Amino acid sequence: MIENAEKFFALYERDEQLRARVAEAEACYPGSLEIREGVVENVLLPIAEELGLPFSVKDLRAYETRMKLRRIKPAGIPEEGEEIEDPYHYWLLDYGWEENDEAVRSFRETAR
Repeated sequence: MIENAEKFFALYERDEQLRARVAEAEACYPGSLEIREGVVENVLLPIAEELGLPFSVKDLRAYETRMKLRRIKPAGIPEEGEEIEDPYHYWLLDYGWEENDEAVRSFRETAR
């Protein structure tokens, strides 16, 4: 249901009330990296489901990886170990979750 994650975040970017609702629910959790998946499961996913756009943590991780790869493409192909600045806020990837190294390697290979 990666498509639902994409639709949810398109709505999230347009709807100030939705962003406020998510931020209010998220504020109930201290900023601990260890519970980030729990925050996603208990805050983001229920709101998405209420809106008729259910998706899973796995779907979110796949969506964010795809978005990150799309966003770094215009900046060029990063050299091994090089970081490319990405101002986009990711729910999982920005919070200590590993990037999909295989996807990054595959992107580098196909982009060359």
